[in-house]
Amino acid sequence: MSRLSVVVITKDEESNLGRCLASVAWADEIVVVDNQSTDDTREIAADFGARVFCREWRGFGPAKQEGAGHATGDWILSLDADEEVTVPLADEIRRAIGDHGGTVGYLIPRRTEFLGRWIYHCGWYPDPVLRLFRKDSGSFNDAVVHERVELEGPVGRLKCELLHYSYPSLEKYFDKFNSYTSLAAEEAYKNGRKALLLDLAVRPISAFVKHYFIKLGFLDGVEGFLVSLLSSGYVLVKYAKLRDLTRKRRTAQR
Repeated sequence: MSRLSVVVITKDEESNLGRCLASVAWADEIVVVDNQSTDDTREIAADFGARVFCREWRGFGPAKQEGAGHATGDWILSLDADEEVTVPLADEIRRAIGDHGGTVGYLIPRRTEFLGRWIYHCGWYPDPVLRLFRKDSGSFNDAVVHERVELEGPVGRLKCELLHYSYPSLEKYFDKFNSYTSLAAEEAYKNGRKALLLDLAVRPISAFVKHYFIKLGFLDGVEGFLVSLLSSGYVLVKYAKLRDLTRKRRTAQR
C-alpha cells in the first residue's frame, strides 16, 4: 500500500501551522523544514509528531526539495503552512494514491482568502497547483521563488479544493510582498533579466487590466479591486528592485 509523506516549509508560522498539520494528521509522515523560526513553530510541529529539520534559508525550491529528500513515503504532498487540506480533499488524495493507474502527479485546485473574503476571480481561482507527486518520479527545481515540481510521467487533476489562508491582513500581505518582490528580483537577475522602461511603465498597467477586467476581478468587489491593484504594484516593485539590484551589482564590480 502506498505511503504518503507531507512536506511543509516554515518560518515563524505558529499562527498557521496547527491548522495545516491538523488537516493532514491522517498522513503516514509529516516532514517540516524550518527556516530558523523564533516563535513556537518547531514546538507545534513536534506536537503533531513531525520530523523537524532546521536549515538556513536557501530559497523555496531548495527548501522543499530538502524536505522531499527526507521523506520516506512513496508519495509526497507539499503544503505551505498557511494551507489546509479539507476532508473531501483528504479522501480524494487517499483514493488517488491508492489507484493512480500510472499517474505520477496531481494538480489540486486552490482557493485563496484575502482580507476575510474568498477570491473567485482575478486569476486566483481555481489556481491549480501541482502538490501531490510520486517521490521517484519528480523533484523541485532550485528556484528561489515561484518554484515548481518537475515530473516525468502523466499528471492528473483532483477536484476538491486546497484552502489557502495567505492574506488575513494588509500587514501580512505587505510582509510577503516585500519578501517576494526581493526574491523575484534576485531570481530575474540570476536569469539575466533587465528592467527596462517598458517593464516599469507598461507591465504594471497590463497586470491591473488583466486581473481586474480580463480575469473578472471586479466580481470580487472591493477585495477584487485591491487584489488587482496590489498585483499591479507587485509587478512595478519587482522590476524597480531588479533595476536597483542591477545598479548595485555593477557598481560593486567597478
